[in-house]
Amino acid sequence: MKKLINQPDDFVRESLEGMAAAHPDLIKVNFEPTFVYRTDAPVKGKVAVISGGGSGHEPMHAGFVGMGMLDAAVPGEVFTSPTPDQMLAAAKQVDAGAGILNIVKNYSGDVMNFEMATELARSEDMRVLNILIDDDVAVKDSLYTQGRRGVGTTVLAEKICGAAAEQGYDLQQIADLCVRVNCNGRSMGMALTSCTLPAKGSPTFELGDTEIEMGCGIHGEPGRQRMSIAPVDEITETLALGIIEDSAYSRTVRQWDESQGDWVDVELTDLPLESGSNVLAFVNGMGGTPLSELYIVYRKLAQVCEGKGLKIVRNLIGSYITSLEMQGCSITLLKVDDEMVKLWDAPVKTAALKWG
Repeated sequence: MKKLINQPDDFVRESLEGMAAAHPDLIKVNFEPTFVYRTDAPVKGKVAVISGGGSGHEPMHAGFVGMGMLDAAVPGEVFTSPTPDQMLAAAKQVDAGAGILNIVKNYSGDVMNFEMATELARSEDMRVLNILIDDDVAVKDSLYTQGRRGVGTTVLAEKICGAAAEQGYDLQQIADLCVRVNCNGRSMGMALTSCTLPAKGSPTFELGDTEIEMGCGIHGEPGRQRMSIAPVDEITETLALGIIEDSAYSRTVRQWDESQGDWVDVELTDLPLESGSNVLAFVNGMGGTPLSELYIVYRKLAQVCEGKGLKIVRNLIGSYITSLEMQGCSITLLKVDDEMVKLWDAPVKTAALKWG
């Protein structure tokens, strides 16, 4: 294993210390328990938006803390869910009295711990709603999940909902918007190589010299199939068509109902992408993929979308949800309306995203 680290046990802390030193105008880092929060938090009268998950996927989520996106991020150890006490401490730090939206990727540990933290927060009279992101079309059930995994749509939801919070949407409005983003977003990824966890020192899975994993998860979970390496146009078309041709997906999710003061089961359905739709296209690198290769992927993706009658009105290309040093990519297509586009275009200033 060759990595730019000191001791494996210090990997997450020292990375966060470096991030805090690099961006003192944007973020502060609290340790024991660990969370990252924007320097001006709590922002009076504003709904706070929080997300989190295992480290190793940077810049998600800590890199998205700042004006127009997240108020706080809660990092666990590498590929390990953060704990409820971290989540509760972050909520207390950024709560301005207007409520808190937790954006939660669909991994069992994240879901369970955010639910526990939410119940603790409510016992202290904080208003908290959790919205699940489950956009990975590759598999219905996978390691660490019941249902689809939460991947690329997470970044898009954090940006769009963060902008809504900045513009004064109330908690229920932002929660409804987040559900709408999730139900209109679909993703699929692939890996050329595995990655190596600092504490383990060996690859998380094995791939032959000429093999690739189609539909893998961001922790190296198995995908749809293991196949021989192919030209990038073929790989991109397989990913894109897997998303575009995905059928309607219905499932039951648990959400907190403030009127009832309890968890309730909610039926959600993701409708297929239709010809004539406007989409935001997100081509994401897994950590070890050069930007030049991601643009080759985007080139083919744009051709496939045009052929299917989808109009790309916004795009994002780069490594925003990584798996340490894994080589590979993922594609996310989000069907957008005018409100989503306006919120996407709204100003944002974080370590990883800045515009406006």
